[in-house]
Amino acid sequence: MLKYRVLKIFTDGGARGNPGPAGIGAVLKNEADELLVEISEYIGETTNNQAEYKALLAALERASLLNAEEVHCYLDSELVVKQARREYKVKHPDLAPLFLQLHNLSCRFRKITFTHVRRELNKEADALVNLALDKQMSVRMS
Repeated sequence: MLKYRVLKIFTDGGARGNPGPAGIGAVLKNEADELLVEISEYIGETTNNQAEYKALLAALERASLLNAEEVHCYLDSELVVKQARREYKVKHPDLAPLFLQLHNLSCRFRKITFTHVRRELNKEADALVNLALDKQMSVRMS
């Protein structure tokens, strides 16, 4: 069975309008920064914050399938990072179930970290969000 000791995860979520059509993007890399998985999905109508959570959850599900022991998550959503680190309380009722899912998924790993990065350091995941949204928009127009 394939097993990765350490994975780096870069995630992004976005909605065009808030709420509006939303997409998620994620990149999973091994310790040598080799690309293992890309995720680019349209997730329907939702808010930016919900999309950010859903991107992280999708990436962690995939990391679990890859049997990762340790994951380092990089996001440009300061809100999600601070909630994941329990520096901020989850006050919005729509985010509470997503936070609970995040907590439960986090228990699958020996170690997990959450780091806020500037948007320009998260370009790959951002591009995957836009790819998902652009594909959905072109399907709607056809």
